[in-house]
Amino acid sequence: MTHPEAGHNVPSVPLQTSGVAGSFPTGLWSNPEYPVPLGFVFRSRAKEEKAPAADKATVTDSKQPRHPEAPKGRPTPKRSVAQSQRRSVANTSMSRKDAAKRQREERRAALERQRQALATGDERYLPARDKGPVRRFARDFVDSRFNIAEYFLPMAVIILVLSVVRQPQIQNAALLLWLVVIVMIVLDSFVTGFRLKKRLAERFPDDNRRGAVAYALMRSLQMRRLRLPKPQVKRGERP
Repeated sequence: MTHPEAGHNVPSVPLQTSGVAGSFPTGLWSNPEYPVPLGFVFRSRAKEEKAPAADKATVTDSKQPRHPEAPKGRPTPKRSVAQSQRRSVANTSMSRKDAAKRQREERRAALERQRQALATGDERYLPARDKGPVRRFARDFVDSRFNIAEYFLPMAVIILVLSVVRQPQIQNAALLLWLVVIVMIVLDSFVTGFRLKKRLAERFPDDNRRGAVAYALMRSLQMRRLRLPKPQVKRGERP
């Protein structure tokens, strides 16, 4: 092959490759006027793959940063919008205070209704332990009878005063009186509980009577004027 002269066209030389895949074409280095740059031969594919990612990162970094309070994908709100949001938060906190105040007032009103119900026996506002026809009958049964247990506190005070006196006869009498009172209260409570259980079984066979007898016996230990709910029947009146 002759060197090309000035003004003549360069003949095209077909490149032949060896049989090994990926080898360089034959005659590639034989023509000094068409040198192949080394960067073309030893180029890195990793750099070419990272190039689009770098372009995307540049585009992403150029975007406006998102405000922490702004929803995702929306621009940063203006100052007036941010101030209005802060005012709305302040108004919300005030409304919470008003709600708490309203709850306290409602609780106070509920307690007042409950206090009046304990005095009048209104079933709508009584506590859960006092509601129901079974509990009402148990209260009326105890209030209609004369119970020795309701005088336990005054008798206990009298016995305590007598036991302080430094005379053996009075102290022995106080001890004997104490034993008599205890025995009488136990017997009276046993009779009251037995009769009440029988009456409840006859009056309310299908209702839940659990705890009604103990509820009545605890009420019998209180003085009549101090019982809550207030007695609604007189002594001797049949409930």
